[in-house]
Amino acid sequence: MKGSVTINQELCKGCAFCMTFCPRHALSLSKKLNRKGYTVAAFDEQKGCTGCATCAQLCPEIAIEVYRDE
Repeated sequence: MKGSVTINQELCKGCAFCMTFCPRHALSLSKKLNRKGYTVAAFDEQKGCTGCATCAQLCPEIAIEVYRDE
């Protein structure tokens, strides 16, 4: 199963929970800041996503959506 991740950058506070628990290490902190001044998470499509949605479940700001492809 494959997946893709969408991050609402205005909700993201760069807490890194999603990055810590991603089995593919497909999430990282970008150099981009949101309007509140937080460094936001970014999804690296090249590393692949398993669609496990652990990142979305752990996000305290509910800033991540995972879409699964079969």
